[in-house]
Amino acid sequence: MTDGRHAGGASGHGGVTLRGNILTPQGWVSGSLHFDGRITAIDGAAVDPADNLDPYILPGFIDLHVHGGGGKDIMDGGDAVDVIAAIHARHGTTSMLATTMTSPLSDLEQALEACGHACRTRRAGTARVLGVHLEGPYINPGKLGAQPDFAQPATLQEVTRLSALAPVKLITVAPEIAGHLEVVRMLSDSGMRVQIGHTLGSYEDGVQALAHGASGFTHLFNAMTGFQARAPGMVGAALAHARYSELIPDLLHVHPGAIKAALRSIPRLYCVTDSTAATGMPDGDYMLGRQQVHKCMGGVRLADGTLAGSTLTMDQALRNLVGLGLDLADASRRVSTYAADHLGLAERGRLASGCHADLVVLDRKLNLTKVYVEGEQIGLTDV
Repeated sequence: MTDGRHAGGASGHGGVTLRGNILTPQGWVSGSLHFDGRITAIDGAAVDPADNLDPYILPGFIDLHVHGGGGKDIMDGGDAVDVIAAIHARHGTTSMLATTMTSPLSDLEQALEACGHACRTRRAGTARVLGVHLEGPYINPGKLGAQPDFAQPATLQEVTRLSALAPVKLITVAPEIAGHLEVVRMLSDSGMRVQIGHTLGSYEDGVQALAHGASGFTHLFNAMTGFQARAPGMVGAALAHARYSELIPDLLHVHPGAIKAALRSIPRLYCVTDSTAATGMPDGDYMLGRQQVHKCMGGVRLADGTLAGSTLTMDQALRNLVGLGLDLADASRRVSTYAADHLGLAERGRLASGCHADLVVLDRKLNLTKVYVEGEQIGLTDV
Protein backbone atom coordinates (compact mmCIF):
# COMPACT_ATOMS: atom_id res chain seq x y z
CA MET A 1 0.00 0.00 0.00
CA THR A 2 1.11 3.56 -0.62
CA ASP A 3 -0.24 6.72 0.95
CA GLY A 4 0.79 9.98 -0.55
CA ARG A 5 0.00 12.97 -2.69
CA HIS A 6 -0.70 11.89 -6.24
CA ALA A 7 0.42 14.50 -8.73
CA GLY A 8 -2.05 13.38 -11.36
CA GLY A 9 -0.03 11.39 -13.86
CA ALA A 10 -1.65 8.68 -15.90
CA SER A 11 -4.61 8.23 -13.57
CA GLY A 12 -5.58 11.89 -13.60
CA HIS A 13 -6.48 11.87 -9.89
CA GLY A 14 -5.35 14.48 -7.35
CA GLY A 15 -5.36 14.42 -3.55
CA VAL A 16 -4.47 11.29 -1.57
CA THR A 17 -4.17 7.78 -2.96
CA LEU A 18 -4.37 4.58 -0.91
CA ARG A 19 -3.75 1.13 -2.33
CA GLY A 20 -4.87 -2.21 -0.95
CA ASN A 21 -7.96 -4.39 -0.58
CA ILE A 22 -10.82 -1.89 -0.74
CA LEU A 23 -14.28 -2.85 0.56
CA THR A 24 -16.82 -1.26 -1.79
CA PRO A 25 -20.61 -1.68 -1.76
CA GLN A 26 -20.15 -4.18 -4.62
CA GLY A 27 -17.49 -6.19 -2.79
CA TRP A 28 -13.72 -6.29 -2.46
CA VAL A 29 -11.52 -4.52 -5.01
CA SER A 30 -7.74 -4.71 -5.23
CA GLY A 31 -6.56 -1.34 -6.40
CA SER A 32 -6.42 2.37 -5.59
CA LEU A 33 -8.75 4.72 -3.73
CA HIS A 34 -8.38 8.44 -4.49
CA PHE A 35 -9.78 11.19 -2.29
CA ASP A 36 -9.59 14.68 -0.91
CA GLY A 37 -12.52 15.60 1.38
CA ARG A 38 -14.57 13.10 -0.57
CA ILE A 39 -13.78 9.95 -2.50
CA THR A 40 -13.05 10.90 -6.09
CA ALA A 41 -12.46 7.47 -7.64
CA ILE A 42 -11.78 3.81 -6.95
CA ASP A 43 -9.71 1.90 -9.50
CA GLY A 44 -9.07 -1.83 -9.50
CA ALA A 45 -10.39 -5.32 -10.04
CA ALA A 46 -12.54 -7.64 -7.96
CA VAL A 47 -10.49 -9.75 -5.56
CA ASP A 48 -10.68 -12.22 -2.72
CA PRO A 49 -8.45 -10.56 -0.10
CA ALA A 50 -7.43 -14.00 1.13
CA ASP A 51 -5.37 -14.26 -2.07
CA ASN A 52 -2.91 -11.52 -1.09
CA LEU A 53 -1.28 -9.91 1.95
CA ASP A 54 -2.26 -6.32 1.21
CA PRO A 55 -3.91 -4.19 3.92
CA TYR A 56 -7.65 -3.67 4.21
CA ILE A 57 -9.31 -0.33 3.45
CA LEU A 58 -12.75 -0.10 5.07
CA PRO A 59 -15.38 2.58 5.66
CA GLY A 60 -14.74 4.54 8.84
CA PHE A 61 -16.63 3.32 11.88
CA ILE A 62 -19.92 4.97 12.92
CA ASP A 63 -20.90 4.85 16.60
CA LEU A 64 -24.43 5.91 17.50
CA HIS A 65 -24.00 5.50 21.27
CA VAL A 66 -21.06 7.38 22.81
CA HIS A 67 -21.20 8.71 26.38
CA GLY A 68 -17.53 9.49 26.88
CA GLY A 69 -13.84 8.82 26.61
CA GLY A 70 -10.50 10.24 27.70
CA GLY A 71 -11.83 11.01 31.17
CA LYS A 72 -14.69 13.17 29.83
CA ASP A 73 -18.46 12.63 29.75
CA ILE A 74 -20.87 14.21 27.27
CA MET A 75 -22.85 15.57 30.21
CA ASP A 76 -19.82 17.63 31.29
CA GLY A 77 -20.57 20.19 28.58
CA GLY A 78 -17.85 22.60 27.51
CA ASP A 79 -15.11 21.03 25.41
CA ALA A 80 -15.84 17.48 26.64
CA VAL A 81 -17.45 16.46 23.36
CA ASP A 82 -14.31 17.43 21.41
CA VAL A 83 -12.06 15.44 23.75
CA ILE A 84 -14.37 12.43 23.38
CA ALA A 85 -14.60 12.77 19.60
CA ALA A 86 -10.80 12.92 19.40
CA ILE A 87 -10.13 9.75 21.38
CA HIS A 88 -12.71 7.78 19.41
CA ALA A 89 -11.31 9.06 16.10
CA ARG A 90 -7.96 7.56 17.07
CA HIS A 91 -9.74 4.20 17.23
CA GLY A 92 -11.31 4.52 13.79
CA THR A 93 -14.64 6.17 14.61
CA THR A 94 -15.13 8.76 11.90
CA SER A 95 -18.63 9.87 12.92
CA MET A 96 -20.70 9.48 16.07
CA LEU A 97 -23.70 10.55 18.09
CA ALA A 98 -23.01 12.28 21.39
CA THR A 99 -25.16 10.36 23.86
CA THR A 100 -26.75 11.89 26.95
CA MET A 101 -27.74 10.45 30.30
CA THR A 102 -31.10 10.65 32.03
CA SER A 103 -30.83 13.89 33.98
CA PRO A 104 -32.67 17.09 34.95
CA LEU A 105 -33.60 19.31 32.02
CA SER A 106 -31.00 21.94 32.99
CA ASP A 107 -28.20 19.37 32.70
CA LEU A 108 -29.45 18.23 29.30
CA GLU A 109 -29.62 21.80 28.03
CA GLN A 110 -26.01 22.45 29.09
CA ALA A 111 -24.80 19.28 27.39
CA LEU A 112 -26.75 19.88 24.19
CA GLU A 113 -25.53 23.47 23.86
CA ALA A 114 -21.96 22.15 23.77
CA CYS A 115 -22.91 19.35 21.39
CA GLY A 116 -24.61 21.82 19.08
CA HIS A 117 -21.37 23.73 18.61
CA ALA A 118 -19.47 20.50 17.90
CA CYS A 119 -22.10 19.47 15.33
CA ARG A 120 -21.73 22.77 13.49
CA THR A 121 -17.92 22.84 13.50
CA ARG A 122 -15.72 19.75 13.52
CA ARG A 123 -12.45 20.38 15.33
CA ALA A 124 -9.32 19.03 13.63
CA GLY A 125 -8.37 15.57 14.81
CA THR A 126 -11.89 14.59 15.87
CA ALA A 127 -14.71 12.41 14.61
CA ARG A 128 -17.66 14.16 13.00
CA VAL A 129 -20.41 14.64 15.62
CA LEU A 130 -23.54 14.00 13.59
CA GLY A 131 -25.95 14.92 16.36
CA VAL A 132 -27.27 13.64 19.67
CA HIS A 133 -28.68 10.37 20.93
CA LEU A 134 -31.03 11.18 23.82
CA GLU A 135 -30.82 8.07 25.98
CA GLY A 136 -33.45 9.24 28.40
CA PRO A 137 -35.01 10.83 30.27
CA TYR A 138 -37.99 9.20 28.54
CA ILE A 139 -37.40 5.73 29.95
CA ASN A 140 -39.04 3.46 32.52
CA PRO A 141 -37.93 4.33 36.08
CA GLY A 142 -38.18 0.62 36.86
CA LYS A 143 -35.51 -0.26 34.26
CA LEU A 144 -32.88 2.43 34.72
CA GLY A 145 -29.84 0.19 34.34
CA ALA A 146 -26.99 2.62 35.02
CA GLN A 147 -29.14 5.70 34.33
CA PRO A 148 -29.78 8.12 37.22
CA ASP A 149 -33.33 8.31 38.58
CA PHE A 150 -34.57 11.32 36.63
CA ALA A 151 -36.92 9.51 34.24
CA GLN A 152 -39.97 11.41 33.04
CA PRO A 153 -42.65 11.13 30.35
CA ALA A 154 -41.82 12.53 26.92
CA THR A 155 -43.52 15.42 25.20
CA LEU A 156 -42.99 16.49 21.62
CA GLN A 157 -42.62 20.11 22.75
CA GLU A 158 -39.74 19.31 25.10
CA VAL A 159 -37.87 17.16 22.59
CA THR A 160 -38.31 19.87 19.94
CA ARG A 161 -36.86 22.45 22.33
CA LEU A 162 -33.85 20.25 23.06
CA SER A 163 -33.32 19.54 19.37
CA ALA A 164 -33.08 23.29 18.73
CA LEU A 165 -29.87 23.26 20.82
CA ALA A 166 -28.34 20.30 18.96
CA PRO A 167 -29.87 18.03 16.32
CA VAL A 168 -31.43 15.03 18.05
CA LYS A 169 -30.99 12.20 15.56
CA LEU A 170 -31.85 9.26 17.81
CA ILE A 171 -33.95 8.98 20.96
CA THR A 172 -34.51 6.08 23.35
CA VAL A 173 -38.06 5.69 24.65
CA ALA A 174 -39.88 3.17 26.85
CA PRO A 175 -43.08 2.68 24.84
CA GLU A 176 -45.17 1.26 27.71
CA ILE A 177 -45.25 4.62 29.52
CA ALA A 178 -48.66 6.27 29.20
CA GLY A 179 -48.79 8.54 26.15
CA HIS A 180 -45.49 7.36 24.69
CA LEU A 181 -46.88 5.46 21.72
CA GLU A 182 -48.31 8.64 20.27
CA VAL A 183 -45.07 10.49 21.02
CA VAL A 184 -43.15 7.73 19.22
CA ARG A 185 -45.29 8.31 16.15
CA MET A 186 -44.87 12.08 16.26
CA LEU A 187 -41.10 11.91 16.77
CA SER A 188 -40.74 9.38 13.97
CA ASP A 189 -42.87 11.52 11.66
CA SER A 190 -40.58 14.49 12.44
CA GLY A 191 -37.57 12.59 11.12
CA MET A 192 -36.01 11.34 14.34
CA ARG A 193 -35.11 7.70 14.78
CA VAL A 194 -36.81 6.29 17.87
CA GLN A 195 -35.35 3.24 19.61
CA ILE A 196 -37.00 1.13 22.27
CA GLY A 197 -34.94 0.79 25.41
CA HIS A 198 -34.71 0.92 29.22
CA THR A 199 -38.12 -0.70 29.18
CA LEU A 200 -40.30 -3.05 31.18
CA GLY A 201 -42.60 -3.38 28.20
CA SER A 202 -43.99 -6.63 26.91
CA TYR A 203 -43.59 -8.25 23.51
CA GLU A 204 -46.91 -6.66 22.54
CA ASP A 205 -45.67 -3.21 23.63
CA GLY A 206 -42.66 -3.65 21.37
CA VAL A 207 -44.75 -4.71 18.39
CA GLN A 208 -47.03 -1.71 18.91
CA ALA A 209 -44.08 0.67 19.16
CA LEU A 210 -42.65 -0.62 15.88
CA ALA A 211 -46.06 -0.15 14.28
CA HIS A 212 -46.05 3.46 15.54
CA GLY A 213 -42.72 4.17 13.84
CA ALA A 214 -40.01 3.01 16.23
CA SER A 215 -37.01 2.01 14.15
CA GLY A 216 -34.96 -0.19 16.45
CA PHE A 217 -33.78 -1.11 19.94
CA THR A 218 -31.19 0.40 22.28
CA HIS A 219 -28.39 -1.97 23.41
CA LEU A 220 -30.32 -5.13 22.65
CA PHE A 221 -30.69 -7.56 25.60
CA ASN A 222 -29.62 -4.93 28.14
CA ALA A 223 -32.13 -2.94 30.23
CA MET A 224 -35.19 -4.59 28.69
CA THR A 225 -37.53 -7.49 29.41
CA GLY A 226 -35.94 -10.79 28.44
CA PHE A 227 -37.13 -13.70 26.36
CA GLN A 228 -39.18 -16.52 27.87
CA ALA A 229 -41.20 -19.16 26.07
CA ARG A 230 -44.60 -17.83 27.17
CA ALA A 231 -43.55 -14.21 27.66
CA PRO A 232 -41.16 -13.29 24.86
CA GLY A 233 -40.70 -9.77 26.20
CA MET A 234 -39.00 -6.89 24.44
CA VAL A 235 -36.11 -9.10 23.40
CA GLY A 236 -38.61 -11.35 21.65
CA ALA A 237 -40.16 -8.39 19.85
CA ALA A 238 -36.71 -7.38 18.61
CA LEU A 239 -35.72 -10.87 17.47
CA ALA A 240 -39.06 -11.45 15.73
CA HIS A 241 -39.63 -8.07 14.10
CA ALA A 242 -36.67 -5.68 14.14
CA ARG A 243 -34.82 -4.63 11.00
CA TYR A 244 -32.35 -2.48 12.96
CA SER A 245 -31.02 -2.74 16.49
CA GLU A 246 -27.88 -1.69 18.27
CA LEU A 247 -25.81 -4.11 20.34
CA ILE A 248 -22.69 -3.73 22.52
CA PRO A 249 -20.17 -6.40 21.40
CA ASP A 250 -17.66 -6.01 24.23
CA LEU A 251 -18.38 -9.65 25.24
CA LEU A 252 -19.36 -8.45 28.73
CA HIS A 253 -22.79 -6.97 28.03
CA VAL A 254 -24.00 -9.83 25.83
CA HIS A 255 -22.97 -13.49 25.71
CA PRO A 256 -21.47 -14.56 22.36
CA GLY A 257 -24.32 -17.04 21.90
CA ALA A 258 -26.90 -14.28 22.30
CA ILE A 259 -24.98 -12.13 19.82
CA LYS A 260 -25.09 -14.98 17.29
CA ALA A 261 -28.83 -15.41 17.83
CA ALA A 262 -29.38 -11.69 17.19
CA LEU A 263 -27.20 -11.79 14.07
CA ARG A 264 -29.39 -14.54 12.63
CA SER A 265 -32.62 -12.68 13.50
CA ILE A 266 -32.03 -8.97 12.86
CA PRO A 267 -30.88 -8.22 9.30
CA ARG A 268 -29.19 -4.89 10.06
CA LEU A 269 -27.98 -5.41 13.57
CA TYR A 270 -25.32 -2.78 14.15
CA CYS A 271 -22.76 -2.28 16.88
CA VAL A 272 -22.16 0.54 19.33
CA THR A 273 -19.66 1.04 22.13
CA ASP A 274 -21.84 2.65 24.86
CA SER A 275 -18.44 4.00 25.86
CA THR A 276 -17.88 6.02 29.01
CA ALA A 277 -15.33 8.52 30.33
CA ALA A 278 -13.21 5.52 31.36
CA THR A 279 -12.51 4.64 27.71
CA GLY A 280 -8.82 5.02 26.99
CA MET A 281 -8.07 5.63 30.66
CA PRO A 282 -6.48 3.58 33.47
CA ASP A 283 -8.53 1.70 36.06
CA GLY A 284 -10.19 3.98 38.58
CA ASP A 285 -13.25 6.10 39.27
CA TYR A 286 -15.00 8.21 36.64
CA MET A 287 -18.30 10.02 36.20
CA LEU A 288 -21.18 8.83 34.04
CA GLY A 289 -23.61 11.73 34.09
CA ARG A 290 -24.29 12.33 37.80
CA GLN A 291 -23.14 8.85 38.85
CA GLN A 292 -19.69 7.59 39.79
CA VAL A 293 -18.53 4.44 38.04
CA HIS A 294 -15.46 2.27 38.54
CA LYS A 295 -13.31 0.83 35.76
CA CYS A 296 -11.67 -2.49 36.57
CA MET A 297 -10.64 -5.52 34.48
CA GLY A 298 -12.00 -3.99 31.30
CA GLY A 299 -15.50 -3.31 32.65
CA VAL A 300 -17.26 -0.25 34.05
CA ARG A 301 -19.70 -0.71 36.92
CA LEU A 302 -21.73 1.12 39.53
CA ALA A 303 -20.95 0.48 43.18
CA ASP A 304 -23.62 -2.27 43.26
CA GLY A 305 -21.95 -4.11 40.37
CA THR A 306 -24.36 -3.01 37.62
CA LEU A 307 -22.66 -2.69 34.23
CA ALA A 308 -22.50 1.01 33.44
CA GLY A 309 -21.49 1.46 29.83
CA SER A 310 -18.20 0.18 28.54
CA THR A 311 -14.62 0.97 27.59
CA LEU A 312 -15.09 -0.55 24.15
CA THR A 313 -13.74 1.14 21.02
CA MET A 314 -15.02 0.43 17.53
CA ASP A 315 -11.78 -1.10 16.26
CA GLN A 316 -12.01 -3.66 19.05
CA ALA A 317 -15.70 -4.17 18.27
CA LEU A 318 -14.71 -5.10 14.71
CA ARG A 319 -12.10 -7.56 15.95
CA ASN A 320 -14.59 -9.09 18.38
CA LEU A 321 -17.12 -9.67 15.60
CA VAL A 322 -14.51 -11.34 13.41
CA GLY A 323 -13.48 -13.42 16.42
CA LEU A 324 -17.09 -14.62 16.69
CA GLY A 325 -16.90 -15.94 13.13
CA LEU A 326 -18.16 -13.08 10.95
CA ASP A 327 -16.29 -12.44 7.75
CA LEU A 328 -14.62 -9.03 7.60
CA ALA A 329 -17.04 -7.53 5.08
CA ASP A 330 -20.06 -8.44 7.24
CA ALA A 331 -18.35 -7.18 10.40
CA SER A 332 -17.50 -3.91 8.64
CA ARG A 333 -21.12 -3.30 7.69
CA ARG A 334 -22.13 -3.78 11.32
CA VAL A 335 -19.72 -1.16 12.62
CA SER A 336 -20.36 1.33 9.83
CA THR A 337 -22.81 0.89 6.96
CA TYR A 338 -25.89 -0.22 8.85
CA ALA A 339 -25.62 2.62 11.37
CA ALA A 340 -25.39 5.08 8.47
CA ASP A 341 -28.38 3.45 6.81
CA HIS A 342 -30.36 3.66 10.04
CA LEU A 343 -29.87 7.43 10.09
CA GLY A 344 -30.45 7.74 6.34
CA LEU A 345 -26.87 8.84 5.59
CA ALA A 346 -26.18 7.80 2.02
CA GLU A 347 -22.76 9.52 1.88
CA ARG A 348 -21.23 7.86 4.94
CA GLY A 349 -20.53 4.27 5.91
CA ARG A 350 -19.45 3.14 2.44
CA LEU A 351 -16.54 3.60 0.06
CA ALA A 352 -17.87 4.94 -3.22
CA SER A 353 -17.23 7.95 -5.42
CA GLY A 354 -18.79 11.09 -3.97
CA CYS A 355 -18.99 9.78 -0.40
CA HIS A 356 -17.19 11.49 2.45
CA ALA A 357 -13.60 10.31 2.72
CA ASP A 358 -14.21 8.58 6.05
CA LEU A 359 -12.07 5.47 6.03
CA VAL A 360 -9.75 3.24 8.00
CA VAL A 361 -6.76 1.15 6.95
CA LEU A 362 -6.01 -2.06 8.87
CA ASP A 363 -3.16 -4.53 8.70
CA ARG A 364 -3.75 -8.24 8.27
CA LYS A 365 -4.20 -8.65 12.05
CA LEU A 366 -6.95 -5.99 11.94
CA ASN A 367 -4.89 -3.38 13.76
CA LEU A 368 -5.49 0.21 12.70
CA THR A 369 -2.69 1.83 10.74
CA LYS A 370 -4.47 4.90 9.33
CA VAL A 371 -7.72 6.80 9.90
CA TYR A 372 -9.16 9.58 7.76
CA VAL A 373 -12.13 11.77 8.73
CA GLU A 374 -13.53 13.70 5.77
CA GLY A 375 -10.10 13.43 4.18
CA GLU A 376 -8.11 14.56 7.24
CA GLN A 377 -5.59 12.03 8.50
CA ILE A 378 -5.92 11.42 12.24
CA GLY A 379 -2.82 10.85 14.35
CA LEU A 380 -2.83 7.43 16.01
CA THR A 381 0.01 7.91 18.49
CA ASP A 382 -2.19 7.10 21.49
CA VAL A 383 -3.93 4.02 20.08
